[in-house]
Amino acid sequence: MIAKINEAVSFIKSKYSETPVVGIVLGSGLGSFVGEIKIEKEIPYNEIPHFPISTVEGHSGKLILGELGGKKVVAMAGRFHFYEGYAPNEVVFPIRVMKYLGVQTLLLSNAAGGVNPDFKVGDLMIIKDHISQFTPNPLIGKNEKEFGPRFPDMSEPYSKMLIDKAKSIAKNKSINIKEGVYLSVTGPTFETRAEYKMIHVLGADAVGMSTVQEVIVAVHMGLPCFAISVITDVGIREEENVITHEEVLEAAKDAEPKLTYIFKELVAGI
Repeated sequence: MIAKINEAVSFIKSKYSETPVVGIVLGSGLGSFVGEIKIEKEIPYNEIPHFPISTVEGHSGKLILGELGGKKVVAMAGRFHFYEGYAPNEVVFPIRVMKYLGVQTLLLSNAAGGVNPDFKVGDLMIIKDHISQFTPNPLIGKNEKEFGPRFPDMSEPYSKMLIDKAKSIAKNKSINIKEGVYLSVTGPTFETRAEYKMIHVLGADAVGMSTVQEVIVAVHMGLPCFAISVITDVGIREEENVITHEEVLEAAKDAEPKLTYIFKELVAGI
């Protein structure tokens, strides 16, 4: 694994000599965020050694390197999901590569289903904690001591300091922002009504098909994380309401300017 990571990192460094300090992972329908980045280099995933290739609509599939808020950043325009058929260690491979490129902070976004009855489509939810039992842990298998400890502590998977900064940024811009627990599932099916009720009973405010495996690996490597969910559909809903991926992408697009502002200001303040 380390050899593959070093090979990918060497290739990226041969194309881009600067050291990014912030890594950004963009979720479904949130790829337009890259327009805020002063792009200095774009590398398609299929050119990077050992990188998976994104297969989902709304994920463009390239690594963006450049400047945002006065900081050098690397952004994934399109992430990888367990439901695409990738093993957990493949899903999180780019996160390890970011760390080895020099990234010191990781920002993540995703499209999620609202489980909290107070949520509505278009809301932004800061993830303050997550529930991961419904997706395979990417650390299963032999532990690479160079990455981190065998039993990493997960009492603060999302940086309280970054959460406080983001809440302050949102308040100053009069952006209404929620805060809650994110539960990850494998997908690719959207949840049944019974599953939504179970997820609500378990204490989650939103549900999605990404992010948690990436955060687990980031925490394992000592990388502080911050994540926001865009609530693109509401789970406990009327009998005739059917969710489509197209509607998810549209809702994400509408909420994107608010998320973009928070991420941009957060990067500037790091």
